Amino acid sequence: MKLIIDTETRELIEEVEGFQRCLNLYSKEAFELISREWLKVGWNQKYTYTFSWMGRPIIQLPEDMIRISEAIYAVKPDVIIETGVAHGGSLIYYASLCKAMGKGRVIGIDIEIRPHNRKAIEEHELFPLITLVEGSSIEAAIVDKVKSLIRPGEVVMVILDSCHTKQHVLAELEAYCDLVTPGSYLVATDGIMEDLTDVPRGHQEWSWDNPKAAAAEFAQKHPEFGLKPPIWPFNESELTENVTHWPGAWLYRK
Repeated sequence: MKLIIDTETRELIEEVEGFQRCLNLYSKEAFELISREWLKVGWNQKYTYTFSWMGRPIIQLPEDMIRISEAIYAVKPDVIIETGVAHGGSLIYYASLCKAMGKGRVIGIDIEIRPHNRKAIEEHELFPLITLVEGSSIEAAIVDKVKSLIRPGEVVMVILDSCHTKQHVLAELEAYCDLVTPGSYLVATDGIMEDLTDVPRGHQEWSWDNPKAAAAEFAQKHPEFGLKPPIWPFNESELTENVTHWPGAWLYRK
């Protein structure tokens, strides 16, 4: 595909296999095409590695941070479970939302929580709202430990952001799906991998080996879940699609 942006004529020309179409540069369609390429270039340039939240690197696209904050505020979970801790920025972010709402706590799971990251998280002022669990997110003992931390009747949301292979994400989906409350979400992040096969840091196998494919397969086997991203609570534009690293991520429990 070739995109030509002409700011003088205010046109976007899209060329695919010799066929062209000309779009108004300031149209919904042009925005979606440009956004898709911006996401790919930004991912390759490690754009998300330039942000922090309350002192901790977060490594998330700001657009995804806002969208998940909208979902968290709508659901108001008692517990947010996240697989994948890294520097702890996402845990701190979710804990700050819980603090602001006056409700909720966060459980973070990682196969390895590096000592300097653990120290920084444990010394953070929001750590009282965070529980760290070290071990493989799909190991039976770890899954059982996490489940033991959930009290009867609590509203639970689960966010999967650890190993992003299809096989691993499918195993996580199966392991934690029963914890997700009706009306809440099971989120398989980073499905953008499907679109990154042609960028310098990408890999060809990502065309099929990615979280988006795992979520789609899971949804087919679990009719109690539907692939249904949250509705935007505010929208005065004609736009309808998220600018996101998480396409096909949102599994809504009916």
